[in-house]
Amino acid sequence: MRQPAAETVDGDPRILVTGGCGFIGAALIRYLLAQTRACVLNFDALTYAAMPAALNGAAANPRYAFEQGDVADGRHVRDIIARFRPTWICHLAAETHVDRSIDRPADFVHSNVTGTCTMLAAALTYWREQGSRERAHFRFLHVSTDEVFGSVAGEGCVDETSPYAPNSPYAASKASADHFVRAYHQTYGLPALISNGTNTFGPYQFPEKLIPRAILTALAGKPIPVYGDGCQVRDWLHVDDHARALYRILAGGRPGESYAIGSANRWRNRDLVREICHQLDALQPRRDGHSHAAQIAFVDDRPGHDQRYAVDAGKLRRELDWRPANSGTAGLRDTVAWYARPDTAWRDACRARYAGERLGWADMAGCGDGP
Repeated sequence: MRQPAAETVDGDPRILVTGGCGFIGAALIRYLLAQTRACVLNFDALTYAAMPAALNGAAANPRYAFEQGDVADGRHVRDIIARFRPTWICHLAAETHVDRSIDRPADFVHSNVTGTCTMLAAALTYWREQGSRERAHFRFLHVSTDEVFGSVAGEGCVDETSPYAPNSPYAASKASADHFVRAYHQTYGLPALISNGTNTFGPYQFPEKLIPRAILTALAGKPIPVYGDGCQVRDWLHVDDHARALYRILAGGRPGESYAIGSANRWRNRDLVREICHQLDALQPRRDGHSHAAQIAFVDDRPGHDQRYAVDAGKLRRELDWRPANSGTAGLRDTVAWYARPDTAWRDACRARYAGERLGWADMAGCGDGP
């Protein structure tokens, strides 16, 4: 690991970001390097969904360093914490795709549960060894999801007081991790926090997720799959807004608290895909003159598919003065335009790891492999 140069003034944080080559992690690092004077260490396993290109140019910044490793490797985690000596740890490293969790739940236990417990144990040891001033400033932020609360009934919203009701292996693994984070704060006093963010979109997202998959599939002239009747509702948050929220929580959040992150930018899946097609019609019209919406294909629904997500981010607004800036229709338009660029290098890199096939649809009898 190349240590970031100690060029920050006294008091500027040293931030360990796990999963920093992931979609949200990379956006957070871009924000930290551009908008703060923090030193950043990116600890990432470089799994299939990693997007190192999202951090092009970061390596030249003297306040940035990268180390490859698995958050479930306790020896490696303890070593990097001891060498880097972080002020804050922002733990984003996780498996996140619901469909993959249906196929291989044990992978999600390893990364999301064992990995989080390993990070917590190492952070606790490190925190206990610090002086009183360093202990007072230390923070451990676990980045989680609103999916731990399950499907939201009617027209309501979830917030930090909502009961947990995970319905997928992915959501269950994140709920378990959340509970361990809370337990480490309550039992050992570790100054830990939790964020529960809603569906996030923007550039550099791996194309197994709905928005990039819909865009790239449409541009390839292939059927655009929409699960079930497409009436599932999601709250869509731009990745840059999500990154700003995480920094606000690290810098000003209260240890022991959780913070829900949402934008109230809610779409039915079918309407979102149609809007994407409408925007593509203007950017790259089909040669036959038809709308890209003609490619929409309703397919069998995902097992255990939650019907509605909706987040009340009032606590984040009131306590930390955060509001989304990019999560409306304009943010979606910019995102569609980004994916529609003729960036063949990025597309080819993704295609080598994911060919657009449907996941989470394996023989369910073979999906009960234990950890």
